[in-house]
Amino acid sequence: MNETPVVKQAEGRSAASPTSTATPASGASPGSDRADLRPENIQDAVIRLAGNSQDGIQTAGAFLARLAGRSDHDVMTYMTIPATISGGPSIFQVRIGSGEVLSAGDEADFLVAFYQHSYQDHLDFLREGGVLLYDSDNVEPNLDDKRFVYVGVPITGLTVEALGGTAKDKGKNIFVLGLIAKIFNLDVEKLKKLITEKFGGKDQSIVNTALMAFQAGYAYPVGNVLTKHYRFEHFPKTSGRAQITMDGNQALAYGLIAAGVRYGAGYPITPWSSIMETLRRELPKYGGIFVQAEDELGAVSLALGFSYSGYLAVTGSAGPGISLKAEAIGWASMAEIPLIVCNIQRGGPSTGLPTNVEQSDLHQAIFGSHGDSPRVVLAAASVEDCFYIAIEAARIARKYSTPVFILSDTSLATRIEAFDEPDLPKLMVDPKPDLTPREGGFKPYDLERITQHIPPGTRILDGKYPLIGGLEHDEMGHPTGSPKLHMAMTAKRRNKLRRLAEEIPVPEVYGDQEGNTLLVGWGSTYGPIHDAVKMGREHGEKIGALHLRHVHPLPNGLEKIFAKFKRVVTVEMNDQGLYGYGQLATILRARYCEPKIQSVTKTDGLTFRVKEILQGVFPGKFVSVRGYSPNRPVSGNGDQDVDVARAESIAQGAG
Repeated sequence: MNETPVVKQAEGRSAASPTSTATPASGASPGSDRADLRPENIQDAVIRLAGNSQDGIQTAGAFLARLAGRSDHDVMTYMTIPATISGGPSIFQVRIGSGEVLSAGDEADFLVAFYQHSYQDHLDFLREGGVLLYDSDNVEPNLDDKRFVYVGVPITGLTVEALGGTAKDKGKNIFVLGLIAKIFNLDVEKLKKLITEKFGGKDQSIVNTALMAFQAGYAYPVGNVLTKHYRFEHFPKTSGRAQITMDGNQALAYGLIAAGVRYGAGYPITPWSSIMETLRRELPKYGGIFVQAEDELGAVSLALGFSYSGYLAVTGSAGPGISLKAEAIGWASMAEIPLIVCNIQRGGPSTGLPTNVEQSDLHQAIFGSHGDSPRVVLAAASVEDCFYIAIEAARIARKYSTPVFILSDTSLATRIEAFDEPDLPKLMVDPKPDLTPREGGFKPYDLERITQHIPPGTRILDGKYPLIGGLEHDEMGHPTGSPKLHMAMTAKRRNKLRRLAEEIPVPEVYGDQEGNTLLVGWGSTYGPIHDAVKMGREHGEKIGALHLRHVHPLPNGLEKIFAKFKRVVTVEMNDQGLYGYGQLATILRARYCEPKIQSVTKTDGLTFRVKEILQGVFPGKFVSVRGYSPNRPVSGNGDQDVDVARAESIAQGAG
């Protein structure tokens, strides 16, 4: 086994480093011993692990992300996993920063390639001058390509040597984690604690094996590989609150619990399932229960039964499952039953792209029912916002006695971020139903008031109890075919959402408050849009951004903001449709009759890069900024060529 690392970099170039304030030194020559690596402080680094889903690279990447959170660094991750049971190519990207991190990074500073296909598919994602760390047992790079620093380490062989011949391919991820910990001067003790916590529920031998692999990677003589190691600068948090690190589905589940949701029902589907599993595990601790139903219609019907009993309940799915729930959600609109419906969006239609991201269910959430069936639609902007959007959804559902959709997506579901621990004593809601006896004359569907049902078993002093059903009804819930009452009840159900619109705050504009271009987004595009505005302003553009959490109804007053900009451009991960506009743009154009509303859309199953937004909004510009590839061909109208888009998808692991 050749244990001498292979190091090669372009002649006349400096060795690669992440975003840094120091000047990199030249690369080490093979075989030289540089045990005393020179430290270099950095503020930001993008690390991409590329291999197969069976290699556990998501586990290794998650360790890096959670360590960043526990070290008061900002962090954001991005991952792709294959949709097939047999597995396949996969990546995990983690961006760690000493300041605010809003996107996962357009390019990698440090690429780890486990296999030849990992090297070939992802090399173009590595920035020029970046470090390629590859498994020399499985990868043969083209060392004549002078753009990068090449570091070859026999990862497979060294892992087997450290753990014994039975290890085979197991443990490579943790070995690489040790290598990265050494190169980036990470907190070893915290990492070992994270490893112990992760595998602690299993046999002790598994914990010991993982620690052995980590130690072997950490002990590898990286002084033979690089001239320096890196150290993330530390800026103490000003909030005074501890940071927590989790993915969006975890944040949404715990937000529901904080909001007083104690009951729910669902059916497994990617990427909703982990919310369901979290609620199944956690709700019994709070006296509640989550039921796995036999199908989607059964799940939403069970949830409606819980809500009817006086306990606000939750159900959820991805787009295909929401389609199956549509009939019962329409019943909830007619009966005015509060309900939370989570849609963790993925690529569609049909089974579509089960493990890729898309924002193509907005129209389904707003209009996806027969008849005039008004409902509220909210969209989480970040992992942290997944927690708080659940609390907002519960508040609205209770106050307005209506179904409330929470739109998330695959990106948020699997992305890991660090954020300040919520102030739970101030946020926790007591879900106990109000069984106080009601005076005579109680009418749940009073035309002059917003419907508020009473829990079954509540005493009504005059003995006149109302009904609840899916037929059109009078103020007591009795079925009716009266044209006059149907018109009045339809208006009642509509107008309570108009009242909600009056209380929704108008979102703040980020960047320029007036100018040439306003970017409008919703959901997980928040970070890339804000980074695009920041970069655009640095290059002289008069540009701002507005992000919508309350998508339906829209807050009042948006037209006053739109009037201050020459162009309003929505940025959406859905198709431009028959008429050339994304789903949000279509709604905004219908609402405001404003022809200056345009859209930049895409449907490649991947999150937006900052460069894609800038190039889509300003065709032909921004071809030389960091994060944009100058050799990527773009047609005159800003649309990407099909072959380029295909290559891009393969490079990010979606091919």
